[in-house]
Amino acid sequence: MQTGARADDRPQSGRKRLLALLGVVAAVIALPLAVASAGPVGEADHAALRPPAHEDGKRAVPSRPRLLGLGLATAARCGPQLSSGDGIEAQTCVLTQGRDTWARTYYRNATGERLTGVLSFMAPGGRSVEMHCAVDAADDPAVCDTPRQRVAGDMGAYSAVAEFSRSDRGGPLLLRSGSDQGAASGQ
Repeated sequence: MQTGARADDRPQSGRKRLLALLGVVAAVIALPLAVASAGPVGEADHAALRPPAHEDGKRAVPSRPRLLGLGLATAARCGPQLSSGDGIEAQTCVLTQGRDTWARTYYRNATGERLTGVLSFMAPGGRSVEMHCAVDAADDPAVCDTPRQRVAGDMGAYSAVAEFSRSDRGGPLLLRSGSDQGAASGQ
């Protein structure tokens, strides 16, 4: 009888091993999907943080990941997020997707008045595109993009600068935001 009992246990233990193996395979497949759909960790915590103000009243806004809504194949080279004491915040980027490239500035206007924004996109060989952006008096996040163009040359040679002022007639510059660390400054 003992020989027969052991023979019956073997198919059961084989099934258990197979089920355990299938469980491990399912976990290995599900883990990357769960991580990808979870989003940035601590996103709500970043909104409550305010960095200290500099001597001139301007402060750098802490960097956090941005969802571009353009797909995984979009590369972004962004300067720092900046904020002026007047209430304008901005971050400017050079974006590349496939063979296309363009400039984008993310901004928030909490000044209470309509501003003028100019987004300049500089390409290799001295070529440039200038986009005038209507910056409404709203505290909602917004974007301004230049038209897309074909990549020509080294991507590191592309740069972008956004400037925000009170009027298009030479009003005071409130903020300058660049795509490169060296080009960005809180004015």
